[in-house]
Amino acid sequence: MNRNVILTCAVTGAGDTTAKNPNVPVTPKAIAASCIEAAHAGASIAHIHVRDPETGGISHSTEQFREVMERVREADVDIVMNITAGGGGDWIPDVTDPTRGGPGTDIQTPAERHAPVGELLPELCTLDCGSLNFGDMVYVNPADWLREHARLVQAAGVKPELECFDLGHVWFARQLQQEGLIDGDPLYQLCLGIPWGAEADTETMLAMRNKLPANANWAAFGIGRHQMPMVAQAVLLGGHARVGLEDNLFLEKGVLANNGQLVEKASTIIENLGARVMTPAETRAHLKLRDPMTGRIMGNTAGGAV
Repeated sequence: MNRNVILTCAVTGAGDTTAKNPNVPVTPKAIAASCIEAAHAGASIAHIHVRDPETGGISHSTEQFREVMERVREADVDIVMNITAGGGGDWIPDVTDPTRGGPGTDIQTPAERHAPVGELLPELCTLDCGSLNFGDMVYVNPADWLREHARLVQAAGVKPELECFDLGHVWFARQLQQEGLIDGDPLYQLCLGIPWGAEADTETMLAMRNKLPANANWAAFGIGRHQMPMVAQAVLLGGHARVGLEDNLFLEKGVLANNGQLVEKASTIIENLGARVMTPAETRAHLKLRDPMTGRIMGNTAGGAV
């Protein structure tokens, strides 16, 4: 069991969820406010996407990421910032010509995916470690694209969160580490419950955990109704946890949530198991992240530096 838990709040995502829950933030101002709300509720990390302020759909705008980051940093709170670098991988074959992408396809090169991370230098960014059938679309991450992307993240000095949606993704993330493309102790995020990747259950989480390198830090999340059970299961198996409106819209059946409520509920579960949620400063030290105020890489004890 893990008694010192890093709790991430994924505040918005890029899915078609804004019409289902009005608390899903869309504008940079609203996304920043959700990060601040999560921080006040006790989250260690805020994971962010940005959206088109007019449509609520996918956006990759560096300027929108910048606005979110600046608003959060100017607020009277502390939280580790984690920018997605996993956008631009959605492929839906055209019905008349399957060699071409149809409506809803959104593909970016590794350099394009990396652009906001390379310019804004957050403490963390995601690196999705493989392709899969993601519901009714294909999420595209060829191996050589991932190697190129990992090199860009490494050169920027940002720690990647290795998102694994299936067991083969863990295998490839280990390969990136063996090839010298991941520095230090790797950080894995086990992403459970997305059709048709890894299922959100104990057996699957345990199988993926057992394939991690010995020096790995890891977290897990489940989507929808699996969110809170997977919080408890991750802590019991020695990992960290993630909640938020990216993954789940409900506080309980029939009751729409906001991000602060999901963080509070997860924190209560963690505390009832006899554990505690780590502060952002402790998180930076534990994961050896760059301090956004000083630029130093933090050490193994909260507040220390190397």
